[in-house]
Amino acid sequence: MADKDISRHEGGREVGGAGSPEPYESLIEERGPVARALAPVAGFGVTIANMFKPTVTEQYPFEKAPTKPRYHGRHQLNRYPDGLEKCIGCELCAWACPADAIYVEGADNTPDAQFSPGERYGRVYQINYLRCIFCGLCIEACPTRALTMTNEYELAGPSRAGMIYEKQDLLAPLSDSMLAAPHPMVPGTEDTDYYTGAVTGPTPEQIDWVAQYRPDDPTLESVRRADARSEATR
Repeated sequence: MADKDISRHEGGREVGGAGSPEPYESLIEERGPVARALAPVAGFGVTIANMFKPTVTEQYPFEKAPTKPRYHGRHQLNRYPDGLEKCIGCELCAWACPADAIYVEGADNTPDAQFSPGERYGRVYQINYLRCIFCGLCIEACPTRALTMTNEYELAGPSRAGMIYEKQDLLAPLSDSMLAAPHPMVPGTEDTDYYTGAVTGPTPEQIDWVAQYRPDDPTLESVRRADARSEATR
């Protein structure tokens, strides 16, 4: 019977046997006896180092630490400078959400009810904050930059139903120079003009339309005051 090649491992290298590789040395330095003795308690090094540092306690909610500028907090549905909503009800945010926390129903704009530029707007918009993981994928999917995330993080509520935010809870507040929707688009413009920032505020035609159909709208007076201030500063 022919002799068989027998190989064995010793000290981290293979020895013996035909065609065995060259011996190698480990690049990791071997620990000394003191290091080996202290190895079981080495994990407490961070704990021991912090035992002698002063304790800093934030007196929340009386003292609130400022968040980072790019902190992912409560969502916000934005508006254009004339007051029309940026959301077009495309539902891309709902499709992108990995937690299925967003529900959107789109509807058609009409001449008497123009909520956003173009043909569609978000009639129903809900975010379930019991599911939301604040990953930000929804704002990346939004084609009109309608959905962004604020720095607000206080979202606790007394009931489960209260943690489902509706469209009116998410819409950005109207500034003094915005007209509340619905109202027509700026005359002679298309939805692309809104997307590119060509619309900078409400026009007299839009103000007259709201005055005719909603004479008691509180945003009428604020827009007129803002126009008067801008005229005075020119």
